Amino acid sequence: MSEIKGVDVSIMGRNFTVSCTEEERPGLINAVNFLDKKMRDIRDSGKVIGVERIAIMTALNLAHELLNSKSGDVDVGDIRRRIAIMQDQIDEACTIK
Repeated sequence: MSEIKGVDVSIMGRNFTVSCTEEERPGLINAVNFLDKKMRDIRDSGKVIGVERIAIMTALNLAHELLNSKSGDVDVGDIRRRIAIMQDQIDEACTIK
């Protein structure tokens, strides 16, 4: 097993150091690039403002996609409707503070 080292990565312009082995490094870089693109896509849509909200919406979208891909039951219209509802709930929760 390889030695665990810190790898510097950037997601939406924010720098992080993530520990992984040399064998895991290519997968980590792919995951970082994928996440960065998904978060930028949500930010660029203009519907979600703030890094925290963008991260939450991205996580919800990815979790929803993952859960539906496992069951093989994908209804794009339902996904969009549910995401819109979740986004409204997040917006309400963030304005309460």
